[in-house]
Amino acid sequence: MPDLLEIAERIAAQAASGEDVEAYVGRQRETEVRAYEGDIESLSVAETAGIGVRVVRDGRQGFAYVGSLSDEGATEALAEARDNAGFATADEHVGLVEPDGVVPPVLELWREELLSTPTEDKVALALDLERRVRAADPRIRQVTGADYSDSISEAAIASSRGVSASSRRTVCYVGAEAVAGEGSESQNGYGYSAGRAVADLDVGRAAGDAALRATRLLGAHKPQSARVTVVLEPRVTASLLGIIARTLSGEEVLKGRSLFAGRTGEDVGVPGLELVDDPTNGLAFGAAAFDAEGLACRRNPLIEGGKLLGYLYDGYAARRAGTTSTASAVRAGFRSTPGVGARAVTLRPGDLDAEGVLAAVGEGLLVQGVIGIHSGVNAVSGDFSVGAEGVMIRGGELAEPVREMTIASSIQRMLQHVAHVGADVEWLPGPACGMTLAIDDVALSGA
Repeated sequence: MPDLLEIAERIAAQAASGEDVEAYVGRQRETEVRAYEGDIESLSVAETAGIGVRVVRDGRQGFAYVGSLSDEGATEALAEARDNAGFATADEHVGLVEPDGVVPPVLELWREELLSTPTEDKVALALDLERRVRAADPRIRQVTGADYSDSISEAAIASSRGVSASSRRTVCYVGAEAVAGEGSESQNGYGYSAGRAVADLDVGRAAGDAALRATRLLGAHKPQSARVTVVLEPRVTASLLGIIARTLSGEEVLKGRSLFAGRTGEDVGVPGLELVDDPTNGLAFGAAAFDAEGLACRRNPLIEGGKLLGYLYDGYAARRAGTTSTASAVRAGFRSTPGVGARAVTLRPGDLDAEGVLAAVGEGLLVQGVIGIHSGVNAVSGDFSVGAEGVMIRGGELAEPVREMTIASSIQRMLQHVAHVGADVEWLPGPACGMTLAIDDVALSGA
């Protein structure tokens, strides 16, 4: 099997006088299984590999890729990138990064056993998950999908500027959606478990979570409009933090598309609030030793003591802003060029578990799920308005289920009204982790 870093270094070494060359080489294998009504509805195993090349000459950047690891493919991608650079618009900020001396973290993101897990074992997991969801509660009428998926990926990057880095990771996942019903009513609930190897997966937890989320919404009604304390479940918190992280992208700030533009040093959250993007944390599914430009990843504090410290940058955005990269370059793979992105955003956890947060809140709304969180949040104004479903909190305990409502505030106001950050840190696939999060004074629009 070809060594990816050797391929990348061989391409980068072909840089001509007056030009810079970067080669990004990737290889990935994905398996997806779906069980339905006791049988396998679909099974796919896909492998992809390729090379992406950037050439920078006279302030112009050219990019090309090829879905092959062959010498011929590498030659073709380099030639096409050079040709594309000749037609590109000149930009003084275009360029490749140079190693900055930061020592990369040592992370264990690869599980060899996932490579040797037979496909039939993965199929068995999906079937077992569906069986467990159906057996979890007599009110479960249907399982609309029980899935197993995994990704085994390797990447390497090298450049004529001295960058030379490689990485590899494994991730796997089971998830199911349950439909519960009583009479003519039905409600849905989703549960999942993720890890880096099959042994990390908790099928029972995923099944129980799907059943619980569906059944506890049975009998849900539209609540009365009010101003309430909302308690976000971990997966909802993760979605909110992912949106906040995007507004803290230096690229978005430069384009005037961030509510945090020009606010460094200001109080943007309650005292003591800490938000960090830390891809050096091996527990995060977005953890990485190197970013997508080959710089060593590092911990990037964004909000500390409630004050905004700064933004995330890749090489290009940093040059435009007159600063240095925070090693926050991400890319979808060899088919794309890098851009700014968070990998492992989290709030500093508090001392209370989920039940403790409910008890401390006393009266409010537990938000189990939201609808339209991406379309319902304005990254420039900070306006936040999304559909929601969940359970009312009364006397510090869960009471009646509610749905067909909207919760609204603004990101600025929500950060200034954080009441409790839970201790129940849960790393989820995606750029942010989850934990129970209580926010005061949110508008609930219902009946």
